[in-house]
Amino acid sequence: MKIYVAVLLTNFTVLSLCSSAQAQQVWPYPDDVPKIQPLKIGTASDRPIDISRFLLARGALSAQVNVQASHVAFSSRVTGVSQLWVMPIQGGQARQLTYGNGITFFRWHPDGQRLIYGADNDGDERDAYYLIDVSGKQESLVMPSSDAYRSFGDFHSEGNRFSYSSTERNGRDFDIYVFDMQRNKSELVYQSEYGFFPRQWRPNTDQMLVTEVVGEDGENVYLLDTKTKQMVPIFKPKVSAAFSHFNWHKSGNGFFFISNDDSELLSLRFYHMDSKNTDIIVKTDAELDDVVLCDGGEQLLYSINDNGFETLYSTKTSTFSPKQIQLPQGTLQLSCSKEKDAVVTLNGPKTPGSIYRIDIKSGQSQLLREPDLAGIDPQLLQTPEVITFPARDGVMLQGLLYLPKDIKGKPPLVIDIHGGPSAQARPTWMPLTQYLVGKGIAVLDINVRGSTGFGKTYARLDNQEKRLDSVRDLVDALAWLKKQGKVDADNAAAMGGSYGGYMVNAVMGTYPDAFAAGASFVGVADWVKALENASPALKASDRVEYGDISDPVWQEFYAVNSPINTVNNIRAPMFYQHGVNDPRDPVTESDIMVNALREQNIPVTYLRMPDEGHAVSKLTNRVAMYRQLAHFLETHLQAKQ
Repeated sequence: MKIYVAVLLTNFTVLSLCSSAQAQQVWPYPDDVPKIQPLKIGTASDRPIDISRFLLARGALSAQVNVQASHVAFSSRVTGVSQLWVMPIQGGQARQLTYGNGITFFRWHPDGQRLIYGADNDGDERDAYYLIDVSGKQESLVMPSSDAYRSFGDFHSEGNRFSYSSTERNGRDFDIYVFDMQRNKSELVYQSEYGFFPRQWRPNTDQMLVTEVVGEDGENVYLLDTKTKQMVPIFKPKVSAAFSHFNWHKSGNGFFFISNDDSELLSLRFYHMDSKNTDIIVKTDAELDDVVLCDGGEQLLYSINDNGFETLYSTKTSTFSPKQIQLPQGTLQLSCSKEKDAVVTLNGPKTPGSIYRIDIKSGQSQLLREPDLAGIDPQLLQTPEVITFPARDGVMLQGLLYLPKDIKGKPPLVIDIHGGPSAQARPTWMPLTQYLVGKGIAVLDINVRGSTGFGKTYARLDNQEKRLDSVRDLVDALAWLKKQGKVDADNAAAMGGSYGGYMVNAVMGTYPDAFAAGASFVGVADWVKALENASPALKASDRVEYGDISDPVWQEFYAVNSPINTVNNIRAPMFYQHGVNDPRDPVTESDIMVNALREQNIPVTYLRMPDEGHAVSKLTNRVAMYRQLAHFLETHLQAKQ
């Protein structure tokens, strides 16, 4: 159930099959549809800084360098929605390539002169695929949108074919296809049950690596021959493990990858096709986060995730002598060419997206594109401190605590809960967090049990009947913070989106005296309905994470332990947001919570957005949402000061 990422199965694992008519039915409260107001942001010298100025601070996302190391492509929301841009790697003017309703992903074509990108309709996640050249003057529709969900795989090195997964056969299972661009035709190469996804083609062959979803944080790995359509298992461990970031050696005799098979933490490994042996290349007391092959396969670039902060290293593949590359604090996305050049996208507490050019051989970094901070002085932005603390059962929890500066007394608190649950709170650009801290409100970006980044065991501590243990972690965090005395833990709000939205719904009803207010975005209210209506492709992970909902034991468990059953206990004011086009968690989930609370005369602010899905993507909607959310939090937290 991961939040706000492009690929369906690596996102929120509950995909409702409710009819669009149900979601689009007339809502009897017209005031819940946000009213777009003129943007008034004040001056850059205003203190505190207006929330909209943080939203107007934008940078580059997901930068990718082409094979020749001549151009860098990236996405940016500078126009209000995510669009595709390209710029010379030597620096200079960036050029906007797309102008539609926004893009969902992009990849360079192997020729380095074209890109493929996806675009859906107002967040419905039914992508159409387009091909556009680097000048933006030639563009063509490759695959029109349909009722199917698609997940792009990889271009074959010859450039005429690409792989993808799609539910088009039966609307549920993700089968594997190869699209031939010369023939303008798709071929089904593997008919699956549940969820299978193509990864990298093996060099100079018709074979590709394929992963099968096994739980939220686990995969099986296969080699698929697209001509014979034979699938051979490579990794199918008894205890599920993560496998990702595949990079074939140029010989095709093996590949680099990241895994925690037979271990707690993710490490960098190499698999030999002939001997079927695996070498562990990098293993530390933190988790490997990303790896790419550079310089024609002669160099490796990889990052290590330590409490959410990433450190970058480079090394030769032949001698392995790693050296650290110095970059500011934050999280990293890596991309390499076949030359010595790489690009790194840095997202951190003080940058919404900077692009660095890296000389792999020398280890030197150069800022290629800096973000637009909308006039905000970066010195006013706060970097969080890492905190660890015990839950009542002894499990050590972790979080990133943002504390206001130069205020009198103890600040009120917002606990921000990430989606997933197989995800991690990271030190990224967080507009609302920086705004609240500037207003004198502390924010704890918490990693409850079930979060990734702290080992395989920790990531599975919330599975199945342990689900409510992670909800209890939020209350234990308040108790620990109260003892520490840095914040006013008696004056706190719970906030979260997607799975985090479920967590807010759950904690506000299960522990009604813990929080002064709650804010839930696109969250689950009724697990029984959500899990029963989930796609079989998603049930592959659901059955590990939640239990098989066809089993009466789990039906009974979630019938009792769903937020809709404790909604009558909620006494604090609530804020809800949901996109009507949400394909993962239908808008009706928030509808039923809002209706139940209004029947009890509990104050509710509800933003029911007709042109959004599982995320708020349009700038005008983001400004409308965060203005009201900020006002809601300030009102209900400051009222107790």
